[in-house]
Amino acid sequence: MCALPAPLATWFSARDWQMHPHQSDMLTRADDPATLLIAPTGGGKTLAGFLPTLADLATRDHAGLHTLYISPLKALAADIRRNLTTPVTEMRLPIRIEDRTGDTSSHTKRRQRADPPHILLTTPESLALLTSYEDAPRVFAGLKRVVIDEVHALAESKRGDQLMLALTRLQALCPDLRRVGLSATVEDPPALARYMAHGSSACAILMADPGPEPDIAMLETAEPPPWAGGGAAHAIPAVLEQIKQHRTTLIFHNTRAQAEIFFHNLWLANDDALPIGIHHGSLDRAQRERVEAAMVRGELRAVVCTGSLDLGLDWGDVDLVIQVGAPKNVKRLVQRIGRANHRYNAPSKALLVPANRFEVVECRAALEAVHARDLDGETRGPGPRDVLCQHILIRACAGPFDAEALFAEVVGAGAYAGLRRAEFDACLDFCATGGYALRAYDRWQRLQRRGDGLWQLRDPRAARLIRMNIGTIQDTDTLKVRMRRARGGKPLGEIEEGFAATLTPGDTFLIGGQIVRFESLRDMVVEVSRDPGRKPKIATYMGTKFATSTELSERILRMLAASDWPELPGPVRDWLHLQRQVSQMPEADSLLVESFAHEGREHLCIYGFAGRNAMQTLGLLVTKRMEETGLAPLGFVATDYATLIWGLEPVTDAAPLFAPDALRAGLESWLMSNAVMKRTFRASATISGLIQRNSPGARKSGRQATLSSDILYDTLVKYDPGHLLLDITRQEAMRGLVDFGRIDEMLARNAGRITLRRLPRVSPLAAPLFLEVGRMPVEGAAQERLLAEESARLLAAAGLAPMRGIARTDG
Repeated sequence: MCALPAPLATWFSARDWQMHPHQSDMLTRADDPATLLIAPTGGGKTLAGFLPTLADLATRDHAGLHTLYISPLKALAADIRRNLTTPVTEMRLPIRIEDRTGDTSSHTKRRQRADPPHILLTTPESLALLTSYEDAPRVFAGLKRVVIDEVHALAESKRGDQLMLALTRLQALCPDLRRVGLSATVEDPPALARYMAHGSSACAILMADPGPEPDIAMLETAEPPPWAGGGAAHAIPAVLEQIKQHRTTLIFHNTRAQAEIFFHNLWLANDDALPIGIHHGSLDRAQRERVEAAMVRGELRAVVCTGSLDLGLDWGDVDLVIQVGAPKNVKRLVQRIGRANHRYNAPSKALLVPANRFEVVECRAALEAVHARDLDGETRGPGPRDVLCQHILIRACAGPFDAEALFAEVVGAGAYAGLRRAEFDACLDFCATGGYALRAYDRWQRLQRRGDGLWQLRDPRAARLIRMNIGTIQDTDTLKVRMRRARGGKPLGEIEEGFAATLTPGDTFLIGGQIVRFESLRDMVVEVSRDPGRKPKIATYMGTKFATSTELSERILRMLAASDWPELPGPVRDWLHLQRQVSQMPEADSLLVESFAHEGREHLCIYGFAGRNAMQTLGLLVTKRMEETGLAPLGFVATDYATLIWGLEPVTDAAPLFAPDALRAGLESWLMSNAVMKRTFRASATISGLIQRNSPGARKSGRQATLSSDILYDTLVKYDPGHLLLDITRQEAMRGLVDFGRIDEMLARNAGRITLRRLPRVSPLAAPLFLEVGRMPVEGAAQERLLAEESARLLAAAGLAPMRGIARTDG
């Protein structure tokens, strides 16, 4: 075991603490080029990451910046600063610790550049901005270590790519720089280690004791979950009872809209006036901070939240986590479970609440995966080139550069290791000229090559604009919501611009758990007043609409292949057995397609289990094929596991509808004329610097940015179809919103084996799809009653009797 320096050893001893083995190992590995530490939540991994820094600074003088800490969240950086400052102050170490995020004042930022602290805690965006200044070599001159917290979360997004490119710049300035990555949930440690490493250097993997098994089960509810939907209103009484039995409960949801609905219903049923809060990214920052502070003080019994509380922060005395709705991703579930009993070797306690009947199966599969420690994750592709374009512009802001040297730096980042020089040169040309169709316009002439071969900004004044637009997070276009009073009414949060456009004076919606009435739109601010007496519309938040992971889908298919399901509630078992009697169960190695007539329409149900985005794309492509072959489709609806199509003609041969070449050809023609491509183009054009949302004193509205990007898109499609950004856009669309890779995987898995079953009636598994949002709209004051009557009639047609309650199934 590596010995602690005297000041740290005395501080540990005064608290009767001992280093965990992985913390001691981190001290021993202090000089390794890169280390990935995987330790359970509450296992002291952040302290482990900082121990080599504290040990070094406690025993020798150091001028300037010693260690950078990178966090995916501003709040996490501030929290770590508080947690580090306490022991440093108590040990009386001469160490300055500061954070630098978007919330830091400009005065403090200037001072930090002139006189950097020993430890600087920041985010990927703020680090990229720091590297863009001419004095970056001086600021980072003494840098020895970089600690990346929650590295798995960063690795899953373009923020991680931006960070790794910034680190290649730091590595060029500080060749002996040591890297440390910290994470609690990693599905593929070797892949993440390759991502962490610089160039050919190795990244060691240090696995801590994973700790005890979590105490996780499904919540017992008096009422069964509905056949469709995600509101989980049936679980409100049971959730309230759990809140009463625990000190602090986090109630996670997959979307902000679902969190708002659940919080509203929970508050209406909260007869004991328990202190309950709500927290998500669209709420006003001051409101979020009030909730966070109240949690730390132990004043809240529960918080309804989204991914805004997923990561790292130690919010008070949380002893229970409830996940409402199927988690969709096992790794995310493990991360959320870890918020409870945030202590080393203390089992986390969590309850799952299926929002609908099929989610009972999905939640059971997720429980089994957690106990098997079988994490999931999507394979990341090569480093995105729009982020590389932004990096080239950032590098130009810092001064003239040599293209050969910059290329050598860039391929040192794991995600860009396979980048070809021709691809790099295409990005460089784009940054310099805008590309063939745009090179005649001065506004896109941003770089020029000097006589000595170095590249520089054509106009040094452009650096300010580039810095103002650094970042890869593409915010949904939102409008501020304020109470209508005198100018400067109380801010409540934000709603999407598209949702605001649907509102007329008098309409009501939910925000922050309260019902408000839309009064007017003034100066791009939505003005509202309180109106608690009416049923609200729901503010639609883009957020992240999670799709069930490939690994979890495969586990569900393996479950369905069993002869019986004793671990499931009786009514759910009966439902699945009835499916096997009426039709058959979907299988992993073939594609089940059901055909049946219902209410004068022909229906086709495709069980692809490829995730919601892919199943929606499949619906678009198959209906296009049906239209081409005269089968007269009328519409479709998709879930994570199936697509239901209705039309006028029965399908008697399904194989031609799923010919891979025909589907790909249909995708190509559909993409080029579809809003998905324009939306994706807009994001990539913004990241790459072609479109600049921010300028001194102003920010383009969503409508203005959309108009600019649509004009550019149409221009490039017409005059420069081979343009770099169009190629980037196609790749991004295929990987993101369209998710065609999952369809490819499904087709490869089935290898042309398609089973078409013609049924006399609706099948039990298909019945819930008829109740999905958008499939069967019912308007008017009697909406819920009419929907209940229609649901009962449909389920009777499918041979499904009403279910009674759901039994608790312990993990």
